[in-house]
Amino acid sequence: MPLRDDVRRFLFALGALIAALAINNVARAEVTVTEVDKKLRVEIDGQLFTEYVYQEWPRPYLYPVLGPHQAPMTRSWPIKEGVPGEQKDHPHHRSIWHGHQGVNGFDLWTEGKGRGTIAHVELVEAAGGEVGTIVARNHWLGPDEQVLCSDETTLRFGADEAGARWIDYEVLVKASHGELVLGDEKDAFVAMRVNPALRITNWRRERGTGFALNSAGQRDAALWGQAAKWVDYWGPIDGHTVGIAIFDHPDNLRHPTTWHARDYGLVTANPFGLHFFSEGKLDRQAGRVVIEENETMHFRYRFYLHEGDAESAKIADRYREYATAGDE
Repeated sequence: MPLRDDVRRFLFALGALIAALAINNVARAEVTVTEVDKKLRVEIDGQLFTEYVYQEWPRPYLYPVLGPHQAPMTRSWPIKEGVPGEQKDHPHHRSIWHGHQGVNGFDLWTEGKGRGTIAHVELVEAAGGEVGTIVARNHWLGPDEQVLCSDETTLRFGADEAGARWIDYEVLVKASHGELVLGDEKDAFVAMRVNPALRITNWRRERGTGFALNSAGQRDAALWGQAAKWVDYWGPIDGHTVGIAIFDHPDNLRHPTTWHARDYGLVTANPFGLHFFSEGKLDRQAGRVVIEENETMHFRYRFYLHEGDAESAKIADRYREYATAGDE
């Protein structure tokens, strides 16, 4: 018998909490979540970590995202103007977010006329503690604001003894308004646009100050379209070498996922874009997914913000802890 949605959500939440707390080096940081100016502000031990912005924009996002030494880990534009070194391209790349360019044939990734949006519907939970939690429900809307489907987004926030911070980013997509087709697109799902200092190439297309590595050992621009359990970008920000990794949970669709990871700083965990990542060798809809009416699909990721490069931060070990937490 299929699990009810409420039971499924409880089990996912329990597993995520175990994953968050079972890691050996988790410190007892105090996380607070408070509403400030129609945003949810997340602080760790009194320092700003991030804010969940869920009103007034075409889709929710997290910004700013501050790592070790309060380093800004993601691009500020277009949310904040005038930050030196930032290129004004792709205005829909807002820090950390999720979306999909082919939802029942509609574009919920880019913005403007003829595009859809992801609209906040309900704030289910906003709580602090050793792990901070935000749970929100959204409607995915077509260009004429018809509801295509819904999601429940769960965000958890914490820190460890090494000074690293993490965000567990989970999206439970539900075909709440009929059969849901998620197409094979290169722009789809959970993404970040990194600080320009972490770019592999700068806006002049010269070698940048950033570096990248994935779990398969591929580096820099070679990450694009490859399947990997994790990717990590790092570089110098405000005099410190810091990085941000994304972990793909083993239970996710087509794990290890393929990555739309660009040298200019867009990094997307995208299990849908198989045709694009094969450079046309696979069928145009090879990555297409159909979710039957009232059925769900769950996606789980962790953003891990750390000091140092991938080796010194032991990203492979941190991923292993994340992926196996709750198995014992």
